[in-house]
Amino acid sequence: MTTRSARRRALGAAAAGAAALLLALSACSSSDDGKTSDSSATPTGSPSASASASSQVKGTVVVFAAASLKESFTTLGEDFTKAYPGAKVVFSFGGSDTLAASITGGAPADVFAAASPKTMKTVTGAGDGVGAPTTFVRNQLEIATLPGNPRHVTTLKDLTGPGLKVALCAKTVPCGAAAQTALTASGLKLTPVSYEQDVKSALTKVELKEVDASVVYRTDVKAAGGKVDGVEFPESAKAINAYPIVALKDAPNPTAAQAFIALVTSAQGRQVLSQAGFLNP
Repeated sequence: MTTRSARRRALGAAAAGAAALLLALSACSSSDDGKTSDSSATPTGSPSASASASSQVKGTVVVFAAASLKESFTTLGEDFTKAYPGAKVVFSFGGSDTLAASITGGAPADVFAAASPKTMKTVTGAGDGVGAPTTFVRNQLEIATLPGNPRHVTTLKDLTGPGLKVALCAKTVPCGAAAQTALTASGLKLTPVSYEQDVKSALTKVELKEVDASVVYRTDVKAAGGKVDGVEFPESAKAINAYPIVALKDAPNPTAAQAFIALVTSAQGRQVLSQAGFLNP
C-alpha cells in the first residue's frame, strides 16, 4: 500500500512535470479524425522532452465523473491514451452525489469531476481532494421532449399542465437541484412522475416514451440527437451549474491523474467540451 509520503512525492513530481505533460498532450492534439488544437498549444520543447513526459504517464487512471460528461470524457479518454500509449482510462459515470459518497466511502479513484460545487464539497470537505478544484465548464438546463414535441411544450410552466408526464433528476443530484432552483425562481410547483438518480436516466425516460418531457442539460439533448427535441427556457439562466475537477488524495495513480486533468483543462479539452455544448467556465 502506497504511503502518504510516497503519494506526496509522486504528486510533487507530477506538478513539476506539468509543463512537459501539456507539451505531450498538445503534440497529440491533431489526429486522423481531423481534430485540431489551438495554435498556441503547438509544442515548443524538444522531442526528447515530450517522450520523457509521456513515459512518466502509464498504468490505469480511474475517473469518477458526472453522467452528463459521458460523451465528451469518453472522447477525451481516447485522446489521452493516444498521447500516453502506456496509459488506460477507466470511467465511472453517474450522479455526482452518488459518486462523491463512494469516494468518501473509500472507493479507489484518481480523479473526480462533479456537476456542481456542492457535490464537489462533499469530497474536498472530507479531505479527499488534492488542492483546490478547478472549474472547467458550465452547463445549462433544457427541456427534453418527444421528437416533434407533440405536447407542444414551449415554457417551463407548460410542464405543470394537467396530464403531462414529467421526469426530473432527484433533488440531491445537481441537475435536479438546478431544476428546483429554476422552478422556485418562476414560482412554479411541479410533481414529476419520477425522480431519477442521474441526468441520463431522466433523459432515457423521454427516449423510451415513458414520459412526455424531462428537465436535463442541453448537452444531453445534443448528445441524444434526433431521439428527443430540446426546448430552451429563460429561467435556466438562473440555474447554471459549474463543473469542478480535482485529483484525489489517495489516488492510486497520481501522475496520470494530473495528466488527465491537464488534458481536460487544456485548449484541446475545452474544444471537445464546447463541441458537446458545454459553456466556458
